[in-house]
Amino acid sequence: MTRSISAVRGGLLAAAAALALGATTPPATAQDSDTGNWLFVTVTRGDGRHGGTPGTLLLCDPPQGHAHAAEACADLDRVGGDISRLRQKDAFCPMIYAPVTAHARGEWNGHPVDYRETFSNGCGLATQTGSVFAVDG
Repeated sequence: MTRSISAVRGGLLAAAAALALGATTPPATAQDSDTGNWLFVTVTRGDGRHGGTPGTLLLCDPPQGHAHAAEACADLDRVGGDISRLRQKDAFCPMIYAPVTAHARGEWNGHPVDYRETFSNGCGLATQTGSVFAVDG
């Protein structure tokens, strides 16, 4: 009995420590994906690193969990999951500073993905990353 109480207490302490440090983990369904092609994506307004930003889980077999999942998965497949290689289109974006920070972490074809970049505005984000961070309907 003492051993099980101590194991539970240890697990609760570890969970509390992870929460206190701001650790976030994508839902278990992402980590159980058979293909290894999933990303947890967030878009934060401003140039700071704010905790607690809600994110969206993008699964790619079949595409789901994201407003533009099919397009995002096709974009990622084209560049082997390397978001920094995405260059969508030529566009004329306004020169208005309204920064957005895009963050994606997950796995693509068995390789870890951890991408973070701050763009001067949402137009720059869309031009550079296509549908991957288009999480709004």
